[in-house]
Amino acid sequence: MQIPQTGLSKQEILSMLSAFKARDMDWKSGKVWCYVYDAGEDPADVTKEAYMSFLSENGLDPSVFPSILKLETDVVRMVVNLLRGDSNAVGHLTSGGTESIMLAVKTARDKARVEKPHITQPEMIVPKNAHAAFHKAAHYLCVKPVIVDLDPKTLTVRASDMEKAINENTILLAASAPSYSQGMIDPIAEIGAIAKKHNLLFHVDGCVGGLHLSFMRKMGCEVPDFDFSVEGVTSISTDLHKYGYAAKGCSVIMYRDRSIRKYQIFACTDTTGYTLVNPTALSSKSGGPMAGAWAIMNFLGEEGYKKIIQKVQDAAKKMMDGINTIDGLYVLGKPAMSMFSFASDSLNVYQLADEMGKRGWYLQGQFSTPAIPRNLHISVSLGNADNADALLKDLRECVEIVKSKPPIDSETIKSMIAAALQSPDPEAAFGQLADSAGLSGAELPTEMAFINEVLDNLPDALCNVFLVNYFNDLYV
Repeated sequence: MQIPQTGLSKQEILSMLSAFKARDMDWKSGKVWCYVYDAGEDPADVTKEAYMSFLSENGLDPSVFPSILKLETDVVRMVVNLLRGDSNAVGHLTSGGTESIMLAVKTARDKARVEKPHITQPEMIVPKNAHAAFHKAAHYLCVKPVIVDLDPKTLTVRASDMEKAINENTILLAASAPSYSQGMIDPIAEIGAIAKKHNLLFHVDGCVGGLHLSFMRKMGCEVPDFDFSVEGVTSISTDLHKYGYAAKGCSVIMYRDRSIRKYQIFACTDTTGYTLVNPTALSSKSGGPMAGAWAIMNFLGEEGYKKIIQKVQDAAKKMMDGINTIDGLYVLGKPAMSMFSFASDSLNVYQLADEMGKRGWYLQGQFSTPAIPRNLHISVSLGNADNADALLKDLRECVEIVKSKPPIDSETIKSMIAAALQSPDPEAAFGQLADSAGLSGAELPTEMAFINEVLDNLPDALCNVFLVNYFNDLYV
């Protein structure tokens, strides 16, 4: 595609953009159980108008746009108060949970550079269920991730195992409240005590649960302490564009006090250009997401959030109870809120996801680990809560369809992988395997069961290479 010689009309442009969505999942129908968090028409209208009213304002320089500074400090303070931080707690708005987590790791690394200069190979200790953003941060920031396995009974990390992993290079502990994958809360209070004992920073990934769990606590639900009420917690990330129902592109990274947060900020006067000061990773950034978050939080208020959470929790319970009654399916662990996953010992859940996809549903496949079988993830939110009964009905029917179909030959796939590993030309062998799995070319696959089966049987490092190569071909 090239820039057109003559500009198109507004109607032509909007018509073409609409056509691009033809293959997108219809999230407005409430059948997509991840990625989108819809608070309904009225909140969405308020958010969009607020977002567009600040679309062009730039968060790079608060001296030019003090309105952006006002929006950011207001939103951060609301979230800090909700997560029981005191007047010393501080924070910033970021583009999302990944940026928030990366900044927490960057802060720990830079603080260690100043206060523990003897550490030349910094390490952070993270549970196996930690979000991939920690691994991405480790990759970008040259911090070694030390992965701690989960307790197979609780599907959470043992605090004692976290402590055993600490050594002279450790700069950060991390845990989740809850983990995205299965929705369980790690033992935050116990890990916090360990962090304090060893004088280590401790980051809590509350990207999905920070707001939701806090309001559950306010509603009288039993929620373990996971926020700044835990003395050892030094930073928390909380996404507003998930269960805060804000527009995409808004998360909060918070620190217990300024003495920690200062290591996040970057300043540069070393060039011939303007003085650059960036509290977060981005320089220029639209005020739209900040205004959208400010608007939705003030529009819904505590009362609005509590109504949403009650409805979402009721739907999540109905779905988990319902799935546990379907022959062959079971929910993993004891999820803390409205995110969970389910598995099966008798059928291929990847085939089940494809069958559900034929009916317009999107369930997110997740690979197996030594402690957790392959499973399908569900995030219940206001936008899909009304579809609990419909999903359970189709799930029951699709289970029977999958039972009647021939299973994917996992043993043959394992043999193909073993042969490729021993091939004198492994690159060519794995290229053939990628072709057979549908992981080649510039077209998106329509079904994922066979692909997921192949990927699930690959060692993680090799699986990552496959995916990098595939995406390298997929995008121009």
